Amino acid sequence: MALDQYENDDQRIQEKFKQRTWNEIRTNDSWAIFKIMSEFVNGYEAMGRIGPCVSIFGSARTKAEDKYYLLAEKIAYKISKGGYGVITGGGPGIMEAGNKGAHYGGGTSVGLNIDLPFEQHFNPYIDRDKNLNFDYFFVRKVMFVKYSQGFVVMPGGFGTLDELFEAITLIQTKKIAKFPIILVGTEFWSGLMDWVKSTLLEKFNNVSPGDLDLFTIVDNEDQVLEALDNFYKKYNLSPNF
Repeated sequence: MALDQYENDDQRIQEKFKQRTWNEIRTNDSWAIFKIMSEFVNGYEAMGRIGPCVSIFGSARTKAEDKYYLLAEKIAYKISKGGYGVITGGGPGIMEAGNKGAHYGGGTSVGLNIDLPFEQHFNPYIDRDKNLNFDYFFVRKVMFVKYSQGFVVMPGGFGTLDELFEAITLIQTKKIAKFPIILVGTEFWSGLMDWVKSTLLEKFNNVSPGDLDLFTIVDNEDQVLEALDNFYKKYNLSPNF
């Protein structure tokens, strides 16, 4: 009898603990809305003042002596001289190269940092008043898309591909206005784009032929600036949504 009572009491305690934990989770979720809102408000206020910018994406692991680091720096310098600011994820590697080129080109240099368990620390080439920190990836991604007049996508990993395909999807589904998406490095991107064409388009019919026109592949800084300028001869510079 005592054992039965003990087991019943233990079960009630466990159920009460589970319910309390679930209530705490729901309460924390509700209060998290205010933290998310504050990130959006702070981001919008800071980014709304920066002027026309281009986002540069690529691997945080790229070393300073790598040819794509040096190319990203040249691209950022070139587009800064062409009147565009530069936005990066604020960290090392290609991000650092982008901010460095913008800094030496006399252009706006923005870093959208996020706390990660590895590889992320802000680089020294970001304008002091334009070094923003985020806790939420999705808020940070909104800032990239809303305040960029173009994406320059260097060789990178999963994060780079995530940013690339989200932007293509948003344009494809007409959730945002079209803007230039420029992939840099034929040797890096050609295999993936061959697969998109042969498998997604021709074999499975999962994309439309016009979707392949949403991006272009180039190999140097002059081609990047040319692609940006050619696009904005036809369209006005403005936030994307």
